[in-house]
Amino acid sequence: MRPIDPTLLDTLRDVLGAAYVLTGPAGEPFARDWTGAIQSQPLAVLRPANTKEVSEALRIAHQLEVPVVPVSGRTGLTKGTRADGQLLLSLDRLSAIREIRPKGRIAIVEAGVILSQLHEAVDAHDLIFPLTFGARGSAMIGGALSTNAGGSNVVRYGSTRGLCLGLEVVLADGRVLDLMSAVHKDNSGYDLRDLMIGAEGTLGIITAAVVKLMPKPSAYASAMLACPSVASAIDILNTLQAETGGAVEAFEYMPASFIEGHLKRFPEARAPFAEFYDVNIFVELGALSSREAKPGPDGEIPVQAHLEQLLSDMLETGQVLDAVIAQNDAQRTEMWARREAAAELSRLHDPIVDNDIAVPVDRMEDLLKHIENRIRALDPGIKMLNVAHLGDGNLHFTAWPSTQDTQTHAAINRAVEEEAIALGGSFSAEHGVGLSKLPAMARHKDKVALDVMWAIKSALDPKNILNPGKVIPEQN
Repeated sequence: MRPIDPTLLDTLRDVLGAAYVLTGPAGEPFARDWTGAIQSQPLAVLRPANTKEVSEALRIAHQLEVPVVPVSGRTGLTKGTRADGQLLLSLDRLSAIREIRPKGRIAIVEAGVILSQLHEAVDAHDLIFPLTFGARGSAMIGGALSTNAGGSNVVRYGSTRGLCLGLEVVLADGRVLDLMSAVHKDNSGYDLRDLMIGAEGTLGIITAAVVKLMPKPSAYASAMLACPSVASAIDILNTLQAETGGAVEAFEYMPASFIEGHLKRFPEARAPFAEFYDVNIFVELGALSSREAKPGPDGEIPVQAHLEQLLSDMLETGQVLDAVIAQNDAQRTEMWARREAAAELSRLHDPIVDNDIAVPVDRMEDLLKHIENRIRALDPGIKMLNVAHLGDGNLHFTAWPSTQDTQTHAAINRAVEEEAIALGGSFSAEHGVGLSKLPAMARHKDKVALDVMWAIKSALDPKNILNPGKVIPEQN
């Protein structure tokens, strides 16, 4: 990189307006993430109002070889928006929902649209954008696309990549790549859309998207289950999917340590059961047809009655040890709140070691056992607070080591990754790579794949100005 041109900020002010090129204290809120793990000191924070301004800002940065780091809702967990001495590009002003087309079941949105705002907007049309997770009140669409976010409903609807039809992307040199197609089939060459999703802003800046909408379930059936083992919980998941025609929307695992931690943090909360169990599952079914959602003469909702009968049969056989079914919206909300408190619970103690990994669904019990054995050998006093999107095999490993020794922390993290890889899994499930997982990329990613990634990066961003030093480890 060449030295910073002294006229850079004045040039950017001419393009964006002086009020939208922030320096010093004015830019500090954009340089922090929610965990406090990032406190960057960017050269400036840019807040363009539209795609044209993003394009012009990148054209200038490309010409002067100034690094640019995109930032959305600052809810990430892999330090992917660290930007010391670099330009931090906030998409928060690109916040328009350009169009909702109910008949086509699509929405055209800008990158700065907050996830919960999109949820509310499409709800008026009896539709949903099914991507959901605890940070939905601040996470933005652009960030979700850039990290290929997952969440609690992947088991039914897939991750963000599967919910996107089209993209608008500004390339490193300022050119605008128009991939804003709303078609479900487009076999016209390389899939550049999928290339940009999950690239964490290293190949281009996502400014808008065409996203899929789904019919809003007319009724839900939600329950907490206690199971003899994680393996038996997978059997339950498969049975529920078969018996309900794939209506399982969430299937979330919480061990006893998570339940205990939740009650400690929220003493006013209720335990899910009268006694503590090792394996606790939150399951939710969504009914799309009126046949399953319309109350019968006795007032019972069929989807809920169906779940009650299935669980009753499982209780008789011992496949389920205990079960509580939500009888109203308040009880359903209580169940969701317990699961979505995971991020807050994980930060109750310091130090913390956490990881986001995935394995084939049927290998989750093996993963938990192997991790337990490995990390207990490294730190016998460690406390764990794991939680998992069990329906798609994604474990959020969280632990509080008994030691401040950073080498031990690194060894714990590495052991978790190795156990996931050994079971045919991934060291990064839904949080992305950023800076935090660069060592894991270097250790575990196929070397040919890394070469191909660098070839793509070099072709699209030859001056390496887009979020440099993230996602792909440096070549030897």
